Amino acid sequence: MKLAQLQLDQDGAWLHPVNRLSSPNADARPSDANITLAVIHGISLPPGCYGGGEIQQFFCNTLDYGAHEYFQSLRALRVSAHLLIGRQGDLTQFVSFRRRAWHAGVSSYQGLDHCNDYSIGIELEGTDHEPYMEDQYQALGRVLSLLTWTYPHITRDRIVGHSDIAPGRKTDPGAAFDWQHLNAVLNEC
Repeated sequence: MKLAQLQLDQDGAWLHPVNRLSSPNADARPSDANITLAVIHGISLPPGCYGGGEIQQFFCNTLDYGAHEYFQSLRALRVSAHLLIGRQGDLTQFVSFRRRAWHAGVSSYQGLDHCNDYSIGIELEGTDHEPYMEDQYQALGRVLSLLTWTYPHITRDRIVGHSDIAPGRKTDPGAAFDWQHLNAVLNEC
């Protein structure tokens, strides 16, 4: 997929062309919720391992919990994100942007709790301590440009990390995520 071809449908719900897997871990946003926040996450399953498809399985409730001892800690969780950006910049959308994905957990931003209600969750395949890939920054920049155009309440200061909305509980996308570089990429989009 060429990033220049990436676009949102007319409802602002789905990206095209991207891989699409439907996660059952989503529901309707509150009727009065406006989409005003983008939350950047980092994930790898098992930690530090990339490209095996386990993240996709986890978000779709099809993960083989016996395949790795770490997976046992995930058994009771039901989570999703709107979008996953793989190490090579590949995109998989799990939930319509118009619906509520279950990515933020207990969270608050600028005094408003329940960030899932009004945010879009974007997972980057990675860890807090390994540099993210240039292809990921380019894909993220293109996605965020489309989202901020479609959802104008998502301004640059409302693009945050999971650690910003759940401090003390979450650390992702971590110290390895280069916010200055993301801003430079956004300036080019």
